[in-house]
Parts: sequence; structure tokens; C-alpha cells
Amino acid sequence: MTPLIAIENLDAYYGQAHILFGVNLEVGRGEVVALLGRNGAGKTTTLKSVMGLVANQRGTRRFDGRDVSRLPPYRLAQLGLGYVPEERRIFTELTVMENLEVGRQPARDNLTPWTPERLFEMFPNLAEMRDRPGGRMSGGEQQMLTIARTLMGNPSAILLDEPSEGLAPVIVEQMARSIAALKAEGLTVLLSEQNLYFARELSDRAYVIESGRIRYEGSMAELAADESLRQAYLTV
Repeated sequence: MTPLIAIENLDAYYGQAHILFGVNLEVGRGEVVALLGRNGAGKTTTLKSVMGLVANQRGTRRFDGRDVSRLPPYRLAQLGLGYVPEERRIFTELTVMENLEVGRQPARDNLTPWTPERLFEMFPNLAEMRDRPGGRMSGGEQQMLTIARTLMGNPSAILLDEPSEGLAPVIVEQMARSIAALKAEGLTVLLSEQNLYFARELSDRAYVIESGRIRYEGSMAELAADESLRQAYLTV
């Protein structure tokens, strides 16, 4: 079966700095795939490149079998690829409901459309603050709002960049339950993470990236069982 997300021989640059080197990565429909690595390994650059947010890159990017290498980010969003950045980037002056409306896109074939009420079931914290401005929310609440706003676009796949970073343990647990619920809905997820334990509970397969190169590709179970690999590429 054709993967929903596929990148081939991806090189990416920031100015003259060469960041990604020949990255190959695939995510099948309904899969949760983790991209693991230390801070600075190239995880965020990979997700930004998939979304078309890195201007200077070479290689092929495909979404749903279509070559999207030359498409701008807004066109990928229209095609059904959602992106949740590490920086969150909510509209701080807008309320929760207004942030959700900003992300609204039409429903897609074969997918149950997301509505604010469905999202409030997934993120009960947001249901209690519908009229609260985004700037008056905690970091964890803002992360939930960013994911919810992305889902309002009714994507068939989402790129999640470090969703557990900097969050309190109780919020990390809530985030894990939410991502598990998205998987149960059949959503395809590419998850960038440093936290192996968080990713292990959610992911079917894993890639490990170090210094802009993929060092491991395989099942999450095999990675979790390989102490030498974890020591080499994941421990601080």
C-alpha cells in the first residue's frame, strides 16, 4: 500500500548550514510513527521540511501518492496535512473558540469531521475555558489548543513536534491519551520526540535521527529492547 507520507533523499539547509542528509522516511495510513533523537538531531527540521517550511531543500516529498515537493505549506494543509509546531503559535488575543474557528476547513471524504464539541470531549480542559484568551492559558493548555486547532482542519495526517516537551507529568499523560484517541480514529501521525517512554506507548514504528542522518528504522519494540542503540543515539 502506498504510504500516506513519504520523503526520499531529503537534504535541508539553513543558509549555508547543511542540516539533513539524505533522509528517507515513510508513514502508512493509520500509523503512528515516532522520529526520535536528541535535542538538535534534526527532528524539527525534518517535520518542517515535510510541511514545506524549509525553503532550501532537495529531495522528493509525497503525500497520499502525490509529489508535493514544490507545494507551499498552505496547499499541503488544504490537501489534509496538519502541522503542530513545538512553539505552539496560538493566537494569544483570541479565545479558545476563536482559535478553533481559525483552523476550520471543510470535512474530507471518509473522515468524521471534527467539531468543537468533539474536541472538547478529547480535551476536557479546553471545554472549561471556551471564552478564555489563549494568552491566559498554561503551556499544556496551549499545546492542547494547538492540536485541537489543527484538527479543526480535518487533516488525514498530522505532524506533531515534541508534544510532551516542557509539560507537567499529568499533562503529558493527558496528551498521550489524546494521541492514542487520534490513532483509534484512524488518523496518521508522525511524532517527533525526545521522550522514548512517551513515544513507546503510542508508536507502531520508529526512526532515530542523529546529526541529520537516519540511524535506525524499525519497530518501536525492537528499539526499546536495544540498549546499545538507545545509549548511542537517545541518552543525554
